Amino acid sequence: MYNLLKGKKGIIFGALDSKSIAWKVAERAHEEGAKFVLTNAPVALRLGTISELAEKTGSQVIPADATSIMDLENLVEQAMEILGGKIDFVLHSIGMSVNVRRGNHYTNQDYNFTKTGWDVSALSFHRVMSVLYKKEAMNEWGSIVALTYMAAQRVFPDYNDMADNKAYLESVARSFGYFFSRDHKVRVNTISQSPTVTTAGSGVKGFDGFVSFAEKMSPLGNASALECADYTISLFSDLTKMVTLQNLFHDGGFSNMGISTAIMDEFMKKDEKIEEPKKEIKE
Repeated sequence: MYNLLKGKKGIIFGALDSKSIAWKVAERAHEEGAKFVLTNAPVALRLGTISELAEKTGSQVIPADATSIMDLENLVEQAMEILGGKIDFVLHSIGMSVNVRRGNHYTNQDYNFTKTGWDVSALSFHRVMSVLYKKEAMNEWGSIVALTYMAAQRVFPDYNDMADNKAYLESVARSFGYFFSRDHKVRVNTISQSPTVTTAGSGVKGFDGFVSFAEKMSPLGNASALECADYTISLFSDLTKMVTLQNLFHDGGFSNMGISTAIMDEFMKKDEKIEEPKKEIKE
């Protein structure tokens, strides 16, 4: 450990269970000397095991619905009171698609579900920053990070309306990030992570295929949840003070690949199986 976050205070959204990236970030932040509060929606707190994480990291859990300004205001006020001052870092790791859960195809959405998913997954990021901004709750050179996925830029058919949510999330990071950086010297970035085996991600149709394809396409392979946590810690630290308004790909090189030899080899094998051996014609 490097004491990268020694003396820093934060809020971590979205830790559900030990598979969650937010869970790994909390563990790593604790190891690097930070103090923080954990938060998630009340229903998620009932489903997950966040109390174990709180005990392990010496943290308090504050329930908050990220679609409620009142809940977020209460969260920020309590966090500053518990931690004894302004906030240095925030992780937004929230995402949910009701359409995906209900098996609705992208071309046949229930638009009430679409609005709910957008509200939880994307607009919540604007709300979080709005509350922090108006309350001047962030210290100068603080850092706000949200997790995203490359489906915001490229087509992954079964990622469904979550792709639209992530695109909106990334836009909010840039747009709100400008004002936060200009007015309070607070950095705002998104991390576009490899497909990662989490409780939330596993609900996407064909997810195992996503993971396998990305592993073969990426020259370094897929980045794990723990490796994503390490990268997030670097963005919370003072080592990245001049990095803001960025969508940072943490995907083993996948985002710059056209094709890999591993993928080509797979197709070549299939072609060889399809071709029937030529038979000699004897007279």
